[in-house]
Amino acid sequence: MTELLGAIEAGGTKFVCAVGTGPDDIRAEIRFATSEPDETLAQAIEFFREQQQEWGKLRAVGIAAFGPVDPDPRSARFGYITSTPKPKWKNTDVAGVVRRALGLPVGFDTDVNGAALGEWRWGAAQELDTFIYLTVGTGIGGGGMYNGQLMHGLLHPEMGHLLIPHDWEADPYAGHCPYHGDCLEGLASGPAIGERWGQPAETLPADHPAWELEANYLAHALVNFILTLSPQRIVIGGGVMKQKQLYPMLHARVPQLLNSYVQSPAIMEDIESYIVPPGLGGKAGVLGAMVLGEQAAERAQQSQ
Repeated sequence: MTELLGAIEAGGTKFVCAVGTGPDDIRAEIRFATSEPDETLAQAIEFFREQQQEWGKLRAVGIAAFGPVDPDPRSARFGYITSTPKPKWKNTDVAGVVRRALGLPVGFDTDVNGAALGEWRWGAAQELDTFIYLTVGTGIGGGGMYNGQLMHGLLHPEMGHLLIPHDWEADPYAGHCPYHGDCLEGLASGPAIGERWGQPAETLPADHPAWELEANYLAHALVNFILTLSPQRIVIGGGVMKQKQLYPMLHARVPQLLNSYVQSPAIMEDIESYIVPPGLGGKAGVLGAMVLGEQAAERAQQSQ
């Protein structure tokens, strides 16, 4: 019997848990609301226990979690969600609880790095070694690869909290972020759009002025990422990007802001293939978590 992997996409509003080996082999999947840590993690653990009774022992479990998190395996707080504003989740040991309950190797990283990993293995970033993945939804986050490695450093990228130009006359909205006010997430996340216009973002028509403003904020962020990280491709997902009109807006606005400074055919001639939606759609996160589990299993095997 094929050894299967467990995966957890631990989002701020919902958890997605799955068992399988890849996009064409998902044996079981469950989704449930993110409530308090003990209750939520217990639901995930019970799901994997049930699946092991059905399919046999899993190789490992990968977790791609909302953050900020500690993804450094050398740290005493590896696998923790740290300074999140999410009620009751601050300083929660996620990976350790799962590892101790199931007795399996556990891989752990941010939700956006997990999604980037999924897109690199099976989606829109295959065969690239330098790219970014950005999610625009309830929050904004970014991750990706640089020279074939997931982006880490002091901790991990916090691309959603980039400070971008804010024209207070054109947009007097103060911003949604509890830490920075009018950072990228504070101005361009789904909740920010809803607060600014007085109705949920998904209910606004495609020709609403909200989307021109949104595209402008996102384009400023993408230009900063292009100039600092020089990614070979930018993959953008998340609930807000279900507004498909945003992609052509970005394809037009990003080159305007760059003003021919970056002389790359990818931007100057084929930007529709440079700024793209996820190839895996909404499954990038949970599939990337599966790859995190696979990597954890390989490390555990090498250490034996």
